Amino acid sequence: MARSPKDDQRLDAPRGVRTPLFARRSDSDRFGRFTEWVARAMGTPGFLLALTVFCAAWMVWNTWGPAPARFDSVALGFTALTLMLSLQASYAAPLILLAQNRQDDRDRVQIEQDRQRSERNLADTEYLAREVVALRLAMRDMASKDFIRQELRALLDELDDSKEAHENDAASPSR
Repeated sequence: MARSPKDDQRLDAPRGVRTPLFARRSDSDRFGRFTEWVARAMGTPGFLLALTVFCAAWMVWNTWGPAPARFDSVALGFTALTLMLSLQASYAAPLILLAQNRQDDRDRVQIEQDRQRSERNLADTEYLAREVVALRLAMRDMASKDFIRQELRALLDELDDSKEAHENDAASPSR
């Protein structure tokens, strides 16, 4: 299914007005994601292997390749290769630091959320513990079945005694 141009319109901007390139919300984090991608890519064995193969090929070509096609001198210690590797390192270090800073920020937020979650769990656990204690105390104060049976028997005995006394009063001659 093809997307129409209308699908790409933003609802938070007036029609016909485009937001500037640097004001877009998605662009604000694009560089950060790029730095993380660079840091992840440079930390892989594949990158290290590719860089090793590149450097080895560079040195082999400039050492044993056809003389007119050589572009970096062995006599000068592969100056161009050294310059390229230095340039790569000078860009890699800050990009990796930026990626680490972003990860630290995410970790800080995650730690704060974990702390808040732990506080809520602790409060919930304390509340439940208080409720269990209250229920146990209430259960102790509640009448047991045996106690209720004894009370009912005592009331029945009282009723029987009062009924007998009433019948005896009714049967005895009046004075």
